[in-house]
Amino acid sequence: MMLLQTAGQSVLEAFFMFWATLWALIFGFTLSGAVQAFVSRHEMQKAMGDHRPGTVVRTGFLGAASSSCSYAATALAKSLFQRGADFTSAMVFMIASTNLVVELGIVLWLLIGWQFALAEFVGGAIMIALFVLIAPRVFPAAELEQARERLNARASVNGHGEKSDEAERHGVGLWQQLRSKAGWADAAGYAVSDVSMLRRELLIGYLVAGILAVAVPASAYDVIFFSGHGFWTDLENVIVGPFVAFISFVCSIGNVPLAAALFKGGLSFGGTVAFVFADLIALPLVIIYGKFYGRRIATRIFFSFWAVMSVSGLAVDLLFRILGIPAPPRPTEIAHTSFEWNYTTWLNIIAVAVAAVVYWLYRNRERFGGMEKYAKDLVCGMQVERAHAPATHVHAGSTYYFCSDRCHEKFVTNPEKYINQPGSEPMPPGTPAPEPKAGRDEESSGIPEKGSSLAARTVTDPVCGMSVDTANPGAALVHNGRTYYFCSEGCRDTFAADPAVYSRT
Repeated sequence: MMLLQTAGQSVLEAFFMFWATLWALIFGFTLSGAVQAFVSRHEMQKAMGDHRPGTVVRTGFLGAASSSCSYAATALAKSLFQRGADFTSAMVFMIASTNLVVELGIVLWLLIGWQFALAEFVGGAIMIALFVLIAPRVFPAAELEQARERLNARASVNGHGEKSDEAERHGVGLWQQLRSKAGWADAAGYAVSDVSMLRRELLIGYLVAGILAVAVPASAYDVIFFSGHGFWTDLENVIVGPFVAFISFVCSIGNVPLAAALFKGGLSFGGTVAFVFADLIALPLVIIYGKFYGRRIATRIFFSFWAVMSVSGLAVDLLFRILGIPAPPRPTEIAHTSFEWNYTTWLNIIAVAVAAVVYWLYRNRERFGGMEKYAKDLVCGMQVERAHAPATHVHAGSTYYFCSDRCHEKFVTNPEKYINQPGSEPMPPGTPAPEPKAGRDEESSGIPEKGSSLAARTVTDPVCGMSVDTANPGAALVHNGRTYYFCSEGCRDTFAADPAVYSRT
């Protein structure tokens, strides 16, 4: 009985945390969707060619105006870097996307105080400045260029790049987009798909926060977080806070309710700020960095992020003390566990009405002329701009677009699971495979096996010798105007490391 009672109280606590922040989430996702629909990816890329102060400031604003999803921010930063953006600026974009967004600040304010919302923006600026200072010394230019070449080699077979950018340059202007129903339908698509993509993170974040707030005794926090040792307490907390984020597996805005529970339990102000910053070093994301950039660069990203997050949390804590800004009192409860007719309820009612309009636009986006440039990621539900999709896959003659390599890999493992799932329509799941880039005479590697046809033939993987169906290969890349097909990404990467050895086979 005691266990059931505790579980019930935890769920109730989680629900009212969600209720206290519902209006902020809706307005935040709606604003983010509008910005994503109306801000050009090509202009982003052009603005991130170096890491001079002006570029860093512009990049920070662009990041703050984009999606708050850590996975989407990571994938977009990778795509921008691949297309020529400066690596440091791409990382700054990623930091700003997940730490300087409006909805994050509002939710922090509502759950644990305005001081945390202010610390998010002040500390975020400090974190970006610190990273810009250390990045050129931590990430060798030669290794970064090798990583860029690998990313381009993986993407070359998809026909994206200059051709997609050229198409975007001839798009309609911002004012025309703002006046069009199609533009707002696309904005609604971004908002709804962001919620769809982050629903699991939000659910886990609120539920775990409810459990921590109700079921974990204060003595348990004393074992993890030092207290009563002055500066050493501050230092230990800002170091341990990001480590807790690393092992929690929760990133994006879902870690804010967790931060509220940890602050209630005894984590210091600076440690809590560092924890909020550390959503970019959650374990799943660190694994993704390794797949994008290689293990050496991923390791450097992890430790450099951890360092600047910890130092920024400590710096904000000390700065606020010097300026006389008091840390918020530790709450006895994070949210009132009952409904009241207060400003939260009225704002939630208005927000739900706004959400209904956004969803109506989303459901009718094809009627309004939206979705011309977009496709739906069938794995996570995110809306993806076709010209700048971080990953694509051709299956049964149709091209599918994905927000990240993570979703791409899940799809490739079991395509039918996602193609046949309820709700995969009405957004078109795919379009005909893109044509090869102009001026490139592409031909298949290997000799077709006996009995094969032009529509569906098999060739030999030049690395391992395995037979590969060209209609659905494990991986492919273009080298010297010729398309090579592989059984897996591992063979493709081996080929890309030394094409001369295998292209003669």
